[in-house]
Amino acid sequence: MRKLIVAASVALTMMAGVAHAQERNLRIAFDVPYEPFEYKDENGELTGFEVELAEAMCEEMNANCEFVIQAWDGMIPGLLARKFDLIMSSMSITPERAERVLFSEPYYNTPGGWFGPESFNTDVTDMAAMEGMTVGVQRGTTMDTFVTEEMGGVVTIKRYTTADDMVLDLEGQRLDVVFVDYPVGEQTVLSKDGFKEVGEPVKLGQGVGVAMRKRDEELAQEVNEALATLKEDGTYNTIMDKYFAYDIKM
Repeated sequence: MRKLIVAASVALTMMAGVAHAQERNLRIAFDVPYEPFEYKDENGELTGFEVELAEAMCEEMNANCEFVIQAWDGMIPGLLARKFDLIMSSMSITPERAERVLFSEPYYNTPGGWFGPESFNTDVTDMAAMEGMTVGVQRGTTMDTFVTEEMGGVVTIKRYTTADDMVLDLEGQRLDVVFVDYPVGEQTVLSKDGFKEVGEPVKLGQGVGVAMRKRDEELAQEVNEALATLKEDGTYNTIMDKYFAYDIKM
């Protein structure tokens, strides 16, 4: 009997060792604040759509995940310097970024939105009418690229590290309009009195993906499988419905 107990104990220990070995330790980077995707609640806890989705993804992958707050400008450099392993912070998939990082399949797609004061009545697609105006964008985003390419030389472009700083300048009348990720505009601009949507939403890029280092192909496969499972079993929809009144999934 003692031999059986010892054998069983050894087997359980080995099984536990295998399970532990299969666990991944991953660091995931977020740019905060970027409400409703990632922000700190009234208790100072990190939360938001992408944070909750990352938590569910890590559980599905049997991964121990540490969340890292990283300014947007340092996202890709930080990833390549191995400060973290994944970027899950509303990073749109673009050909330029895909030359430097490996993207997962897109897991959501929202348009860019134009927002300004109630008094703003200019057609944002009319370049003659927009000439000389000041437009706010978050630096290094697809919204920044769009305004630079479509309106550069016509408007003055002010670039910001955070959406919150940009909205402060809009409130302070240092900007005429802002062009931001539509849900961010809903949360940070339309939630304030005296502001409105001032143009039609604009679809940009190929959607948002999780960014990893180029050589992490196995990790990318695991991420894709986990996200697919979360969509299939309803977890994705449950999290999405908590933050959005419309469908954002690809």
